[in-house]
Amino acid sequence: MRIIIAGDGKVGQMLTKQLSGEGHDLTLIDNDPRALESTVERYDVMSIEGNCASMEVLRSAGVEKADLLITATGADELNLLCCLTAHGMNPTLHTIARIRTPDYAESTYAMQRLFALSLVVNPERQAAREIHRLLRYPGYLKREKFANGLVEIVELKVEADSPLANQPLHQMNQITHVKVLVCTVVREGKAFAPSGDFVLRPGDHIYVTGWVKNLSQLLKNIGIATPKIRSVLIAGGGRSCYYLSQMLTREGIHVKIVEKDRARCELLAEMLPDATIVEGDVALRSVLEREKAGEMDALVAMTGMDELNVILSMYANRKKVPQVITKLGRAENLELLSNLPVGSIVCPKNLCCDTITRYVRAMGKQVGAAVTVHSIADGQAEAMEFRVEANTKHIGEPLKDIPLKENVLIASITNGHTIEVPNGDSVMNPGDRIVIVTSGDTLIHDLNDIFRA
Repeated sequence: MRIIIAGDGKVGQMLTKQLSGEGHDLTLIDNDPRALESTVERYDVMSIEGNCASMEVLRSAGVEKADLLITATGADELNLLCCLTAHGMNPTLHTIARIRTPDYAESTYAMQRLFALSLVVNPERQAAREIHRLLRYPGYLKREKFANGLVEIVELKVEADSPLANQPLHQMNQITHVKVLVCTVVREGKAFAPSGDFVLRPGDHIYVTGWVKNLSQLLKNIGIATPKIRSVLIAGGGRSCYYLSQMLTREGIHVKIVEKDRARCELLAEMLPDATIVEGDVALRSVLEREKAGEMDALVAMTGMDELNVILSMYANRKKVPQVITKLGRAENLELLSNLPVGSIVCPKNLCCDTITRYVRAMGKQVGAAVTVHSIADGQAEAMEFRVEANTKHIGEPLKDIPLKENVLIASITNGHTIEVPNGDSVMNPGDRIVIVTSGDTLIHDLNDIFRA
């Protein structure tokens, strides 16, 4: 497809890497020639320097023949105007806009058609929703939903005292007394697609799939406590903090926000009357001790500095705060932090790019396209959900007889409300929802792509 990306920042660069790797014809627009030069050197893409809302610039980028426009500049107003202008020049164009300002949230979604928007993405709101899910269901480092929430892939860390430590995976169900499947293991920053003989070691991060109730039972059976969250300290008062605080205070959870900017504190106090707003610098230990950060049920580090967020989370871990969540702005830092005690890691830009990538894939192949796409294992693997169509190959055949491509694993099969962790005798039928996990350079656009023949 012909895709124009307006904005060569962090999200734009991440999308460029992903979409150029999938063979799309990309053109980038940005006002910064140095940013464009750096991106063009790394990827096989075209670039246009200039204002993305200008008809002349859009015409130079080939908007009349483009299939999709993605606007991810730093200004919401510019993103909206760019989409509106581009759609006027090409009425068949699909448009995706990143809108981050809370003031625009309601009007943008309500007037999506008027603004000529095919999709609106808000990384900060997505991050807040993800953190909210983790706080509501503590015990997991990460959770990804499939099959309308019936199936999940969750991330857990194997601790030294875990009953899973030093055990082969074929003993998993016997040890845990629940049927689940370990689909990926990350050890020392490297992802593995494990066999039944793979032995888990302390420090491993495992990605487990199964029925939601089975996964909850798994936590209990391996001794991971899941206390209910009643109080949360949020370090940093940015947009994600606002969205998250709204969600938590509605549920009666006590929220304390520590922010060093006085003007921002005053604004948050007006917008969040049910939260406690404290002016203070979370980089100072005296502030953390004064606000009793170590006595909270959860600490969410979401300042604008990744390094400070990491330090705060390590402090909370040392104080034995039951749940710790770290927000990262730079996705490339994920691998470096895999063995540090920083709790769950949430990256807004990853969530945003996953949403856009799923939309692009659905555009490219409407029938058989992935219903859900999630990046897991620090971006080294993907979990994708497909619906089995009438033209899907190997319907009704046992999985043990089906030739799958390398680095592809079928993680679950859902039929209605019946969830199956598949074995060699399992079969696919039309209407089933299939979750597959793929790693390496294997590109999957529809379900038939997982088969060798």
